[in-house]
Amino acid sequence: MENNIFELELKTLYAISHKTGQVLDLDHTLMAILEILSKNLSMERGTVTLKDRHTGLLKIIASHGLDPMEQKRGIYHPGEGVTGAIFETAQPFAVPDIGKEPLFLNRTQARSLTKNSLAFIGVPILLNNDPIGVLSVDRLFGPEVDFKEDIRFLTIVATLMAQFVQLNRQVERREEHLLTENRSLRAEVSAKYNHFFAVGVSPAMQTLNKMIRKVAPSRASVLLLGESGTGKTLTARIIHELSQRRRNPFAKVNCAALPDNLIESELFGHEKGAFTGATQLKKGRLEEADSGTIFLDEIGELPLPVQAKLLRFLQEREFERLGSTQTRKVDVRIIAATNIDLNQAVEDGRFRSDLFYRLNVFPISIPPLRQRKADLPLLVDYFISKIAREYGRQFYFSTECMEIMAAYNWPGNVRELENLIERVAIMAESNQIQPRMLPAYLFSNKKTSNLEAPDTTTTSRLEMMERETVLEALARNDWVQQKAAREIGLTLRQMGYRVKKFKLDKIIRENKLNNNQYKNLSN
Repeated sequence: MENNIFELELKTLYAISHKTGQVLDLDHTLMAILEILSKNLSMERGTVTLKDRHTGLLKIIASHGLDPMEQKRGIYHPGEGVTGAIFETAQPFAVPDIGKEPLFLNRTQARSLTKNSLAFIGVPILLNNDPIGVLSVDRLFGPEVDFKEDIRFLTIVATLMAQFVQLNRQVERREEHLLTENRSLRAEVSAKYNHFFAVGVSPAMQTLNKMIRKVAPSRASVLLLGESGTGKTLTARIIHELSQRRRNPFAKVNCAALPDNLIESELFGHEKGAFTGATQLKKGRLEEADSGTIFLDEIGELPLPVQAKLLRFLQEREFERLGSTQTRKVDVRIIAATNIDLNQAVEDGRFRSDLFYRLNVFPISIPPLRQRKADLPLLVDYFISKIAREYGRQFYFSTECMEIMAAYNWPGNVRELENLIERVAIMAESNQIQPRMLPAYLFSNKKTSNLEAPDTTTTSRLEMMERETVLEALARNDWVQQKAAREIGLTLRQMGYRVKKFKLDKIIRENKLNNNQYKNLSN
């Protein structure tokens, strides 16, 4: 007899363990467990009662052997009847004959109290030693088996149920957190969108606004063109938020920030063992952005082999992970951005012409700040308000300062303006900002008219710092680009781009020549 009971219990627990994967639908899972108890054992009726976190009442949320109306009537206060007593005392309770037990309320009206010897057993469902509900049944093993065995096994089942409840609540909390985070992010994007165009009264920004609203609802690929600091990333996010994909993922990849040997894995993913260091399977950003949008920043820096694979994806919407032969399909909208001339890159052989035409379905040029000088006063006011809140002080620019700032070409664009205002907030000794408090580089363009063509040779302070960093690294590494690139965390391709950008070839050649001459003299 004992062996038979043990086998039945083991079989039942094994069947219950398979319900873990259904924990997201808690009511259905608990009902399925009761059905397993009925099928494998002698249980005719069973209920799971949980405390409602809003009302504090005990409610039957899953049952077997009760019709919907009977289950609906199963509501108790803690301490009320047998179920309430089990919950309040956190102790099991066995009733050999419900007809003789005054605490048995028969609230569901599912049992007849005139029959003799109808038993009832209930155990608390405990989570971290606190009762959260009650599991009750008529009997599990029949009258020939002692009540203690029913209670022992029922307690094990109640423990499993408590774990299911805990998992479900964790998932619910996670979902609530993600929803809150999502709402917060949407509010943030909405606020940024409003500010982006609220401070854009210039014709260039009005045109940009119209183009964004026109293209956002479509499925077309978008190519954002513009200098660094103009707001390309924000524009991409706004396009996503105004599209039908707004409830789906928005993924960002900076094509210049990753080494050549990692960018393909980042985009398309890899299988375990695909290359040295690939210790586990990794989904690419394209898979993660399925049904949403992917923003490829600095697309002009994408290596040629990866360009070919991206072109195939744009044409066929399919790809393979590194190390895999399985073809995968995803629905992703591409928004790309660049601050280089892709037409020139195509002519130089650095960018595929067929990929360029695929990306260039709907190009949008983000205007530099020097072409939207009418927005400068509004931008200044906006950044002053923002930074004043952060630093807890009020200040304003004098008329002379505004004239100097209006004459400057702003090669670093809106980002440079924001950085300048933050610096002023830190350094200023009075509320009114005078010209002497402005950095010296602003005065280089003081006499430049707003109508003049922009001085393309002007270098922003950020670019000057970047140029000095590259030069210093080259000097420390005997003017060997590969060594210098490794020291400052760049790929050789990225270093070559910066050498060309800052016109350092001549300096490198001269210093290498000097080094060689010095070595010859030493020998």
